[in-house]
Amino acid sequence: MVFQTDVAPKIVFVLGLTNLLSGLYVLFTCRCVPGWRFARSLMQRPWYQRLFKWHGKIWWVFWVSVMVHAVFAIGYYGRPF
Repeated sequence: MVFQTDVAPKIVFVLGLTNLLSGLYVLFTCRCVPGWRFARSLMQRPWYQRLFKWHGKIWWVFWVSVMVHAVFAIGYYGRPF
């Protein structure tokens, strides 16, 4: 079974990092960011606008990563309750 191998915790760790990084990317490229005082000027910059173009695609990376991470974590470590 794939969940009982030595690779499973490594996959859980890498997907956890992917969750963190893609979640931060989605947060900081969200259109709600202009509500933050320091971010208003960011949205006018060309590099931020290039980053924003990837916002929708990164959502998919985030959610797929979260789901696979959850499956592997539960499969390897067991149910949390």
